[in-house]
Amino acid sequence: MMYPVNEIFETIQGEGAQTGVPSVFVRLQGCPVGCAWCDTKHTWTVDKNHQVDADQIISISNENPTWAELTSKELVDRLAIYSAKHIVITGGEPCMYDLRPLTNDLNKAGYSTQIETSGTFEIYCSDTTYVTVSPKVNMKGGYKVLTNALNRADEIKHPVATEQHIDDLKALLAERTSQKAVNICLQPISQKKRATDLAINECIKNNWRLSVQMHKYLFID
Repeated sequence: MMYPVNEIFETIQGEGAQTGVPSVFVRLQGCPVGCAWCDTKHTWTVDKNHQVDADQIISISNENPTWAELTSKELVDRLAIYSAKHIVITGGEPCMYDLRPLTNDLNKAGYSTQIETSGTFEIYCSDTTYVTVSPKVNMKGGYKVLTNALNRADEIKHPVATEQHIDDLKALLAERTSQKAVNICLQPISQKKRATDLAINECIKNNWRLSVQMHKYLFID
């Protein structure tokens, strides 16, 4: 299995229930979902004209559409330079790809793993991988959030700006057929006060968690 990697960098996880955990982010290239507020639009297309050597995507915050193709083993080997033992596979939309080889190899090498996904693709990963579904409803790409993804989630981290987003989340939660416990996190879009106040009030009302994108407040990657 080959993975198109946009960037690899070490930082602190700034979102969701894993906030504060030292992490290495592996960002994969490619996403057809089309979120209007996406802050990584440079990862949407996998254009062969932007393919580069693997050394050009290591420890560099690209913010451009370059990517390198690596095998699971090559990725695991390259992560040895970092101190963090928690690997966050993000995108783009990482679940466009079969992540079982990568997450299994990472787990065998002693890493804990986390996936950040929109929930619009089937999730293929190791059993111990912590799955964060950030549901993207009625986006430009026309993809629907899958019930299977909601059932597999260890965490549902929902971006909110309006009451409609709360209604969307409750509708998604009603679709879950799993009895598995799941963390529900509300994440204000763009740190706007109205969105933040709404998220705080709904978290208190529903006994959910607040996710404030700590890394943006601290001005770190």
